[in-house]
Amino acid sequence: MRKEICLSGSGGQGLILAGIILAEAAGIYDGFEIAQTQSYGPEARGGASRAEVIISNEKIDYPKIEKPDILLTLTQKACDKYVHNLKEDGLLLVDSTNVLNIPSIPGNIYQHPITKDAIDVLGNQLVANIISLGILVQLTDIVSKDAIKNALQNRIPERIRDLNKKALEHGFQIGKNLVKE
Repeated sequence: MRKEICLSGSGGQGLILAGIILAEAAGIYDGFEIAQTQSYGPEARGGASRAEVIISNEKIDYPKIEKPDILLTLTQKACDKYVHNLKEDGLLLVDSTNVLNIPSIPGNIYQHPITKDAIDVLGNQLVANIISLGILVQLTDIVSKDAIKNALQNRIPERIRDLNKKALEHGFQIGKNLVKE
C-alpha cells in the first residue's frame, strides 16, 4: 500500500499543520512509513501553500508525490494548478466555498462548503483544515480515527484543542453524508 496525498490552498489556511497531523497519525499512531513535505509561496498569507504526505507499508525511496491518490483543494487557484496531477481513479475533495469551477475529471469528486461550515457551525474559519482532515479520514480510512484524534491532541495547543476536536468530529460527520459527484 502506498498512498500519496496533496493538501493544497493558500497560506494561512493551516494546510502545513494538517499535513503534519496526518503524517503523525499515519507514522506514529498507525505504524506506517511516512514522508511529509511542504511548500508555500513567499507571502505568509494568501500565497500558494501545499502539504504532501506519502503513507506506505514499505520503505519510501522518494519523498515527493508524483501523482496524488487524494487531492484536497481549498482554493480555486490550487484546484486549477493540481487537479490534472490527480491519479485517474483518485479522490478530489474541494471546498465549494472557494472552488466554484470544478474541472471534469475521471476520479471521484466530493465537494462541500468547508470554510463556510467552519464559520457558520464552529465560528472560526481557521478550523477548515481540521474539518477537511475529518472528511478525508471518513471518506478514505487513510488513517484510523483514533490515530488522527491522537495526532490532533498532540499538535494543537490546549487553548484551542476543544474547538479543533469539534472540527474533526464535524468533518467525520460531513464525510458520512457526502455523496460523490
